[in-house]
Amino acid sequence: MIVRVTDEKEAYRMEDLIENLKKSPYLDECGAIFTFEGIVRGVDDKRIDKLVLTTPDMERAQIELEGIVEDVRRKYPVRDVAVVHYLGEFYTSETLFMVAVAGPHREETLKALSEIIERTKHEIEFRKEEYTDSGKNIIMSGG
Repeated sequence: MIVRVTDEKEAYRMEDLIENLKKSPYLDECGAIFTFEGIVRGVDDKRIDKLVLTTPDMERAQIELEGIVEDVRRKYPVRDVAVVHYLGEFYTSETLFMVAVAGPHREETLKALSEIIERTKHEIEFRKEEYTDSGKNIIMSGG
């Protein structure tokens, strides 16, 4: 299992997460691997030139992400999870967040993936600063 909040951009790629899941001793019990890759959008209401993603306490964010993963693994019968959330400065199409979940069946595996995505967005204290041609927009957790 990989669960990381890191400022080491590109320390992991989606292929690494999938490969990690495929090496799981529980893979024989799995019939599905679902993935999500969150990237920087270049246009929202305005053109976004750059996004800076931070957290006031990286250690706390790491512990909270681990807790979310453990909660989801208890709730759904998935076998393995890999999650990486990056911090730092990003540009259009760069990866911010990756999740891969392996489970026996599609339905619970997809639900587990979705819950990890939504809970990470709403429960962990991340701060996004979007830099546009008309200024800076700050988005706190849940945005």
